[in-house]
Amino acid sequence: MAKILLLCAGLIGLVSLFQFFRNKTTVDPMNPEKVNQLVTSGLYKYSRNPMYLALLMVLLALGLYLGNAFNTLVAAGFVGYMNRFQIIPEERILLARFGKDFKSYQIATRRWF
Repeated sequence: MAKILLLCAGLIGLVSLFQFFRNKTTVDPMNPEKVNQLVTSGLYKYSRNPMYLALLMVLLALGLYLGNAFNTLVAAGFVGYMNRFQIIPEERILLARFGKDFKSYQIATRRWF
């Protein structure tokens, strides 16, 4: 099961990166102000953060592989940290940059899955 989860995480991560490259916008999470286009199609139609979702799936796959319930807490901590310190600040920048288009996207599409 861990291998399947890891494979799915890899596919989601690669496809979501490809979508950003195809739309010629930044994938740099440290500089979200460099974004020049709102990507809302493909995987982004179902998740506003498929790259982060892929990372979460890697953590869950690692937990399954190790058979360690502690990794569930690590995964929950990852979600909390990412929401607070990465996603919410990114969303503020996207709202300032794309206005009602981003607000409509927020309403229509879940943050994680």
